[in-house]
Amino acid sequence: MTEEAAYGRDFDVDLTFTKMNGLGNDFVFIEDVDERWDLDSSAVQWLCDRHFGVGADGVILVRPATDPAADYAMLYYNADGSLAEMCGNGARCFAKYVVDRGLIAPTAESLVVQTLGGLRPVTFTRDGQGDLSTATVDMGEPVLTPALIPATFDGEMVYDCPIETERGTFNVTVVSMGNPHAVIWVDDVDETPVTTLGPLIETHPAFPQHTNVEFAQLIDTQTVRARVWERGVGETLACGTGACATLVAAVLSCRTGRGATIELPGGELTVRWHENGRVYLSGSAAEVFTGAIELPEDDEDADR
Repeated sequence: MTEEAAYGRDFDVDLTFTKMNGLGNDFVFIEDVDERWDLDSSAVQWLCDRHFGVGADGVILVRPATDPAADYAMLYYNADGSLAEMCGNGARCFAKYVVDRGLIAPTAESLVVQTLGGLRPVTFTRDGQGDLSTATVDMGEPVLTPALIPATFDGEMVYDCPIETERGTFNVTVVSMGNPHAVIWVDDVDETPVTTLGPLIETHPAFPQHTNVEFAQLIDTQTVRARVWERGVGETLACGTGACATLVAAVLSCRTGRGATIELPGGELTVRWHENGRVYLSGSAAEVFTGAIELPEDDEDADR
């Protein structure tokens, strides 16, 4: 297999990468503007392995856009190797990657990112060196229709609906932000057994494509504290689409106004569900380090 078609089964190749994070939600970035890399699930799992690989919640490829309205395309893989439609923290990191490397005009203040969940416009501020400082992602309109999320509930909206699990009954509000989310309100998020309940809800039959799960605690009318179990990843320090889904659920239940701070273990995100129907996500992004890694010859080596 050639280098263009795989990640090195026939011979070792060096892969250059950049490690980035949004509030601790971390990613291995691979610049793939020549579309040389076609990573299979085992390669992604190996790269994301925190003991034998680079270590990350996901892998993001920077590719040319196929939509003329976009600047670049973001291909996002969860840590288990599955493709995901969208990642809010990943989109902010994506913007920082292309801005800081001069892949867009030095005077630009916005760009459009093509994702599997649709086009995502991003506006940003620059620091004194011209690098991206903060970014706001237009996350689009939330999808509340069960069949489009997808979820198997009846009705026009899944609001505070009970689902049965082996650990009891939980009420969920289900939202798609380009990917599915189930928000559960709890009294104390710190005491919630996220690593136990998260996978039960993620794989529940009500969600045919599985779901991300947010456990949310209302602090006041402008603040929500949350922990997120990400589909295909596990608990993460932050989740951009999860923060947006949490805000939408808070607005629907009149817990907050249309804007709030979502406190996550990795830091704070600002989310607003604008009167135009679109959700806007604001926060920081950071580059951690760059490096090169020798990819193993075959899948068996990658699993070790």
